[in-house]
Amino acid sequence: MKNVFLGIGTNLGDRENNLENALAEIEEFIGQILKSSSVYETESWGFYTKDMFLNMVVKVETLLNPNGLLERIQMIESLLGRVRGKKRYTSRLIDIDILFYEELYTENENLKIPHPLLHKRKFVLVPLCEIAPEMIHPILKKTVSELLEVCEDMSEVKKYSGPSTS
Repeated sequence: MKNVFLGIGTNLGDRENNLENALAEIEEFIGQILKSSSVYETESWGFYTKDMFLNMVVKVETLLNPNGLLERIQMIESLLGRVRGKKRYTSRLIDIDILFYEELYTENENLKIPHPLLHKRKFVLVPLCEIAPEMIHPILKKTVSELLEVCEDMSEVKKYSGPSTS
């Protein structure tokens, strides 16, 4: 069994339900979720939208190899209604990223592990730090806590407490 960390995000539709559905599909098609971060509400990253994101990170135990994991993730995203367009950064019903796969470093045209931008994104680092602060980035050789301390991303990342009732 291999331990992987997945980042999950959504900013369209019923965001809470999108996360719940993603977690259920991950358990069914990828493996047992060992740890889950809190849910965080965050601004968009790389583009502008008024629709705030909900983000979280999970640690999952899986038998899948990295390419098999990517295939299952893309299948889950498709099942949950994600349509991939030409734009890289856009609003979405669901987005699941492989952040870490054990201590593996791999890079090919379809897959880069660890995620090449995770150290630049507070919406990934904050929930990741909650469940794996001592995880060491295999390339940067810093813990997740250390990466968060030096992250230049100034966007707001706050724990989500449910929809506002105003």
